Amino acid sequence: MEVPTSIDVCCLDEALASAARRFAEYPAIITPQRSWTFSEVETLSRRLATRLRSRGIGHGDRVALLSLNSAGFAIAYCGIVRSGATVLPLNFLYHEKEIAWMLKDAEASGMIFSPELRQKAFTAAQSTGMQLLWELPSIPDQNTDWIQTPAEHLERSRAAACDADDIAAILYTSGTTGRPKGAMLTHRNLVSNAWSVSRALRLQPGADRILLVLPMFHAFAATAGMLHSLLHGIAFIPLPRFDPVEVAESVADHDATVFMGVPAMFAALLRLPERFTETLSQLKFCISGGAPLPVETLEQFEKRFGVLIYEGDGPTECSPVTCVNPIGGLRKIGSVGRPVELVEMAIMDDSGRRLPPGEIGEICVRGPNVMKGYWKRPEETRAVFFGEWFRTGDIGRQDEDGYFY
Repeated sequence: MEVPTSIDVCCLDEALASAARRFAEYPAIITPQRSWTFSEVETLSRRLATRLRSRGIGHGDRVALLSLNSAGFAIAYCGIVRSGATVLPLNFLYHEKEIAWMLKDAEASGMIFSPELRQKAFTAAQSTGMQLLWELPSIPDQNTDWIQTPAEHLERSRAAACDADDIAAILYTSGTTGRPKGAMLTHRNLVSNAWSVSRALRLQPGADRILLVLPMFHAFAATAGMLHSLLHGIAFIPLPRFDPVEVAESVADHDATVFMGVPAMFAALLRLPERFTETLSQLKFCISGGAPLPVETLEQFEKRFGVLIYEGDGPTECSPVTCVNPIGGLRKIGSVGRPVELVEMAIMDDSGRRLPPGEIGEICVRGPNVMKGYWKRPEETRAVFFGEWFRTGDIGRQDEDGYFY
């Protein structure tokens, strides 16, 4: 199947349903225990949505998700947004007090958590008075009551009608000063950015597989790894933690074709024993983001494994992918590439005036991927916009070819 050249729908529920029809029997999520087809993910996420609605969760509510990378994370994420609620992915590395603050700030109605994080979830929820908590199973399937709820009658209810500008997710950004701010990402933001990623990567439905060890609570993994895959027929392999040997073994065991990582991961993979060199060489390419990739690391990785690394970038507030070096095209080392389709980028001065190529200024972004604003922070929201342009706060420049640095 070819990569779609236009966006047909802008609501996640419709987009997921469309993908499930087109790619029904293709593998969607692959783990050592089992794999799930797009049809199975569709069934399980709809089932969860019905469960949530039966407990009073619906349009406008916020439901937290505290989980390691897993099939359960993806199914829960989809189930929450399909119930009409907003998903609140939480960083499981945070202390219970930090999680409790976010639950209160977001006015979360409930929380879904993985078994490994049970104690942290209950401790954080207890201080907020939250009553609705559900534990994910280790292996979600259709034969078990996999969301543990009190035994009571479950009324089926229709999902609330989705508007493309409804808030699908709130992702808290770790600011350098003050409390974190919740970036409100709409259905339009996420569906459009997943489409932009599909156009940039040009992976083949039913054939390519992304190894996803970056934390799925983070915008990069959630959109570029998980949602892009679920909406465009690509399988992904979630790993709960980064271990170089486990990464290499997973590439071999599950025929991964793409690896997404941050610079420190590529440096760690270089320390693998020689026997893994051929294993990683089967990858088509790698994507690096989150921080500048040292040229020395890139050169050593590519020389050893024969696999190219393409750098990209983008802040949480932009869903988050804004740019990447063209896959298979002109790659400029040290650059984060050119804007992906639907996204505009510019260098501006302090007054919002666009600067010509070569001049240093603030990187600003415009497009359907840009957040609705910060949750309950109208003043902070106004401060980061020049009209429709989001001010990333990053200083950079653009060259004559449209590449950003």
